[in-house]
Order: sequence, then structure tokens, then C-alpha cells
Amino acid sequence: MRNVKVIQHSIVIKAPVEHVWQRMFDPQAYRQWTAAFCEGSYYQGEWRQGETIRFLDPDGNGMVAHIAEVRPLEFMSISHQGFVYAGRDDLDSEQVTSWAPAFENFRFLRHGDITELQVEQEVAAEYESFMQQAWPKALEKLKALCESSQAL
Repeated sequence: MRNVKVIQHSIVIKAPVEHVWQRMFDPQAYRQWTAAFCEGSYYQGEWRQGETIRFLDPDGNGMVAHIAEVRPLEFMSISHQGFVYAGRDDLDSEQVTSWAPAFENFRFLRHGDITELQVEQEVAAEYESFMQQAWPKALEKLKALCESSQAL
């Protein structure tokens, strides 16, 4: 049985869905808004359905996932499959099988030129508190990036 908790967060951003989608998944902007989880974090891979993607810290450790579903400008679903340590994927250790797969879903709701971004994530129980604290900070940073007129 998976030991996961479901957390949910949302934010209203004064920017069109197209702009929020682009900023959220752009490699440079991603580094900025995800600093709330880990300073210097980045991803390797493509945000396309069926693709493998890795979410890594500056040392190259992190998570390996698959993009489960993409409906452009509406929905993105990520299926976290395991950890990455020293460049190797861990998909079957006891530490991983206690929670994997764990889904992270993003819904983009259009309200004219305003976007409501909803996040729903399954997290391992031991990370629930950290993620509950980090997500609001990350979403505020993303909101600032989206509402700013500055280029990346």
C-alpha cells in the first residue's frame, strides 16, 4: 500500500493562460519559481506526454518521472516514479515502492485574461509538511514571474 498524502494548492494569476503555461514550464523560469523547493533545481527532459523527465538539484540528485498526460493550456499530469542518486534512477527500492507512483497534476482555468492554477500532488507522508510550506512560496514566485513584464 502506498504511503502518500494528497495536498492541494491554487493561485489566481493576472495573466492569460498561455503566458502562465509558458512561464511555468520554461527552463529559466522553472529554475526561479522552483527555488522554493530547492535552490538551483532544474529539469532534464521534455514536457511531452509519454516522455521521461528528471527534476534535479544542483548535485544532480532528485526525482525521475513520466509525463502522464498533457492537454496544452489546460492540464499537465506528472507521474513520479522514483529517485535519482548519483546519476542512477532508483525505481524499485523499498523507499521508492512505499509511495511510487505519485501524481502531480496542474490545472489551468481560464477566466478571461486571468488564470487560476490548481495544483494537486500525492506526496510521501514524510514530505507532506515540507511540501505544504513550499508550494505557496513557489506559486507566489510563479505569479510574480507571470505578472511581471520582464523578459526571461
